[in-house]
Amino acid sequence: MNILLEFFVVTFRVLWAFVLAAAKWLVRPKEKSVAGQVCLITGAGSGLGRLFALEFARRRALLVLWDINTQSNEETAGMVRHIYREMAEAAAAPRVAGDGEKDALPHCNLQVYTYTCDVGKRENVYSTAERVRKEVGEVSVLVNNAGVVSGHHLLECPDELIERTMMVNCHAHFWTTKAFLPKMLEMNHGHIVTVASSLGLFSTAGVEDYCASKFGAVGFHESLSHELKAAEKDGIKTTLVCPYLVDTGMFRGCRIRKEIEPFLPPLKPEYCVKQAMRAILTDQPMICTPRLMYMVTFMKSILPFEAVVCMYRFLGADKCMYPFIAQRKQATNNNEAKNGI
Repeated sequence: MNILLEFFVVTFRVLWAFVLAAAKWLVRPKEKSVAGQVCLITGAGSGLGRLFALEFARRRALLVLWDINTQSNEETAGMVRHIYREMAEAAAAPRVAGDGEKDALPHCNLQVYTYTCDVGKRENVYSTAERVRKEVGEVSVLVNNAGVVSGHHLLECPDELIERTMMVNCHAHFWTTKAFLPKMLEMNHGHIVTVASSLGLFSTAGVEDYCASKFGAVGFHESLSHELKAAEKDGIKTTLVCPYLVDTGMFRGCRIRKEIEPFLPPLKPEYCVKQAMRAILTDQPMICTPRLMYMVTFMKSILPFEAVVCMYRFLGADKCMYPFIAQRKQATNNNEAKNGI
């Protein structure tokens, strides 16, 4: 009898979850504040990582930037400091609201810290995390963004590149989370963001290592989310970010069917990050951009495999990475010829 009662309760909660989800589509939830909180972003030196840093800076977060490239990481830090200066100048100048009262932003000592870190190396992650705790403080928002792609067919890809892809795109999430989650659990406060990919939800030919690494990141994130729920740590939020192809140059040359491409062009990085920020700041568990990716993922889950193959071929998604791989191979050959190898 008890299990029957629980079944009806669960059914009601599932239906209520649908109602709440629908309500969020109609009424935009209020964004939370991250002002003064320590936000750590991996892969902050370029691409989405840099844009995430700028967006969090505009919201007055205290930034900790990790990247393997010291120079590009410092360039991002310079952009963040420029935003901080502009906000400080705006706050210093008295602004009078319509009711005659001063409307100034709350004062906060904003700083940005940079660290050169190879997230694919476990000990490097742990030692850098220890430096962050000593020099900055405990991290409240962790954005696991760093990623690499080898750009080779499986049988042409050196084992070292496959291992590198898995270490940076997947294993690094374990190391960074293990470094900063304990304090989040103690405080029951924090937010862990996993920047994965639509290729972590469905795959395509030619990038087996990349797809496997992103599938791994998605699986890690989902399991971690369930673990936090099981531990009743509702103060720690998680957001999974799964964008479609983003025009950052990482997959330059990737092409779907030319008739379909105008309806599904590569995403502008700024648009992708703004959508992700909205999801993060409203504690949305998952964000796919564009929304069509939700339908593709659903169809992949319910259709027979041969039907999925037919759909991929119609869209030109089955070999969409081949032009990208060919460009990568040509660039590698040109570099080898230039260097006399």
